[in-house]
Amino acid sequence: MNPTFPATLGGLLRAFIWQHRIAYGGAALMLTGISLLLVWIPTQVGRIVDGLMTHQLTGPAFYRQLMWLAGAGLMVYALRVGWRLALFGASYRLGQRLRVQLFERLGLQGPLFFQTQRAGDLMALATNDVDAVETASGDAMLAAFDGTQTLLLVMATMVLVIDWRLGLAALLPFPFMAWSFWRISTRVHEAWSQSLADFGHMSRQAQQSLSAVRTVRAMGLAAQEQAAFKRWAEASGEAAFRAQRWEAAYEPAVGISLSAATVATLGCGAWLIARGELSVGQLTAFVLLLDRLIWPMFAAGWVLSLLERGRAGWTRLAPILRAEPSRLDQGTAAPVQQARLQVRDLHFVYDSQQRATLQGIDLDLRPGRMLAVVGPTGSGKSTLLRLLLRQWEPTGGTIELDGRPLPDWRCRALSAAIAWVPQEPFLFSSSVSDNIALARADASQALIQAAAQAAALHDDLVRLAQGYATVVGEKGVSLSGGQRQRVAIARALLSDAPLTLLDDALSAVDTGTEARILEALRERRRQRPTCALVVVTHRLSAAVDADEIVVLRDGRITERGTHTELIALGGWYATQWRYQQLEASLEDGEPT
Repeated sequence: MNPTFPATLGGLLRAFIWQHRIAYGGAALMLTGISLLLVWIPTQVGRIVDGLMTHQLTGPAFYRQLMWLAGAGLMVYALRVGWRLALFGASYRLGQRLRVQLFERLGLQGPLFFQTQRAGDLMALATNDVDAVETASGDAMLAAFDGTQTLLLVMATMVLVIDWRLGLAALLPFPFMAWSFWRISTRVHEAWSQSLADFGHMSRQAQQSLSAVRTVRAMGLAAQEQAAFKRWAEASGEAAFRAQRWEAAYEPAVGISLSAATVATLGCGAWLIARGELSVGQLTAFVLLLDRLIWPMFAAGWVLSLLERGRAGWTRLAPILRAEPSRLDQGTAAPVQQARLQVRDLHFVYDSQQRATLQGIDLDLRPGRMLAVVGPTGSGKSTLLRLLLRQWEPTGGTIELDGRPLPDWRCRALSAAIAWVPQEPFLFSSSVSDNIALARADASQALIQAAAQAAALHDDLVRLAQGYATVVGEKGVSLSGGQRQRVAIARALLSDAPLTLLDDALSAVDTGTEARILEALRERRRQRPTCALVVVTHRLSAAVDADEIVVLRDGRITERGTHTELIALGGWYATQWRYQQLEASLEDGEPT
């Protein structure tokens, strides 16, 4: 497959067919053999008819001819099985490869790409659109080659072997059929393009509705969501029906052309027989060969339909596959040995904004230490973590991990070196045990349970009917917010990543559970001196034991130091600490 992804379907098919030329060549040879046999059988039947009428073919000779015909039929069957195995095996590989390459390309894209693309549309690309391209590489190539070859062989036999005048008479309706096919294929392309686009809208609507099912039900929006889905489903179905209706027009065009060719052939043939210039056996063979033209004519319409559908699919797929990765993987260094994190004069501006989100950020986190990042909402805390994860690239300044700038590391090495717990952790629709083990596929059940205990999750799980085998549902819908956060934290604790990033990941747990989790994280750093921890939090109690606390306000570091130093400083941190302590005391019912 050409890694540059051709802009046209033709370029894609040419590259793929050349890459799998042995499979396609073998299928072509077998199809050629079938075409030769299918042309030979009618001509042989014509000779048998003439032999019977002249009484020159009798007894054993007649039965031998019948055996030859039966053998030819069996050979056609065997060759048809062979070309299917060769051709469709290759076309299925194209579909598989396109889906894998689509997934890999999406994995190289950053948040900006997904702000302009919808999950439902991308799902439709991986299903309907890839299927359309796959069918074009299989069925369409088969029909195009076999139909063209059969047409040429049949016409050559009609004109050169039987009678050229009958051949010309049979060709008279073909210009009408060609004009009809051109008109129909244009309409088919338009209809399939609309159908694929509407299917993408329908997939998007379904994905959004199912992802937000709790919100939809709570706000009484089920009827509106159903109406929206029904509208797109009907639009997609109507476009597909319109495409099928136009495809059905191929058959009348073929039928009219073949009927006209048959009438012209019988009329011309009767006249030639009357003049003694054609035998009954020759006319019989010609009529049987004319029947062989049904497939090439239908194949022409089918090929045009499949290619138009494949072209519509590739028109939607190609821009995604050809999109430049926003997360370049050009690094060579791997693996990360220790969590030495250095940030120097970091600046960042979102493309949609003019004002810098982060300005002049300097950080130095050594292995075995903990850094807490606090500040008001919108100060740039989560953006800082996304830059550390290379989800975005800095506008200015550098970020180094283990002595190397982040772009120098392979993306796989960075992913293995950083355990990230986001504000809204994502859980797969699998068991709790499987979701925790995502960090280490080879982890034993004992290690999984140890991680769950460190995340203060084990007691919750043993109370469930199925324990660790409990299926959490789509996005962890069967768990509470705090349980989902603790599953994600257990996943981070289970990993071998030297750097752990918590993005307000303790907001849904009580203070007692928070203390247990932080103690587990401290114990992890003591046991593994190469590890480090970055905690972004609104709850300042989670930052008390940090080796350094930085306060972000309007994208700048306005305060930094330990908890004791910042309390003594009397700035934003001290004010917020007193407010949160007062709030906690009121919640506990203590007098102020």
